[in-house]
Amino acid sequence: MGQPIARSHPSALKASCHSCSLSELCLPIAVGASDIDRLEDIIQQGRSFSRGETVFKQSERARSCFAVRSGAIKTSVVNHSGEEQVTGFFLPGEIMGLDSISDDRYACSAFVLERTSVCELPISHLEELSRKLPSLQHHFFSLMSSEIRHSQQHAMLLSRNTAEERIASLLLSLSSRFERRKLSPTRFTLPMARNDIANFLGLAVETVSRVMTRFQGQGLIQAKGREIELLDLTALQEIALTFARCRP
Repeated sequence: MGQPIARSHPSALKASCHSCSLSELCLPIAVGASDIDRLEDIIQQGRSFSRGETVFKQSERARSCFAVRSGAIKTSVVNHSGEEQVTGFFLPGEIMGLDSISDDRYACSAFVLERTSVCELPISHLEELSRKLPSLQHHFFSLMSSEIRHSQQHAMLLSRNTAEERIASLLLSLSSRFERRKLSPTRFTLPMARNDIANFLGLAVETVSRVMTRFQGQGLIQAKGREIELLDLTALQEIALTFARCRP
């Protein structure tokens, strides 16, 4: 039998950093075993949220970052015209709020897409601990560098000419992120609705549905509701790379 479909259900038990299955993706990877207790002392573990709840709101005082333990969260900003722009999706092991560390206000809002558990990381305590643990400080620099790189990649993604390239890129991104969690890279459940996908990719919802149907007709994917199976990763990679090859 193949790997199970990737899902993100929260555990009913409150696990420590020592026993958390995401420790190789989250902050514990940056500290030695002897220092994990110091990290645990400042982390508020296992806060749970229901679908539709808000973890933090744009322009609120930024006091903490949040590591997703289970479930999924989307971030978005609202412009001066009151329009929402989805800026990202966060899965277990990923940290939100890094873009607010240099300011005292959250740059975006974070909304829960399904039953979700997070660990809260108070910014002031993290800064203090980072000064004492150079490896943790270096890890934060790496995380913030990755955040900048992802923002640049998303800006480039929105400049692409075809909806096919954007959707193929998103599916491949989710595939690699689920694989990092030792889940199936080819069979998973989309945690976000298609209107969120459309908003994130700068497309109409009808366009997203049309392209997904076309991919299915071409034998690239199998889709039923939010259940997705990637049947031809190579072909999807070729579509995603089309824009990069065509750049001058």
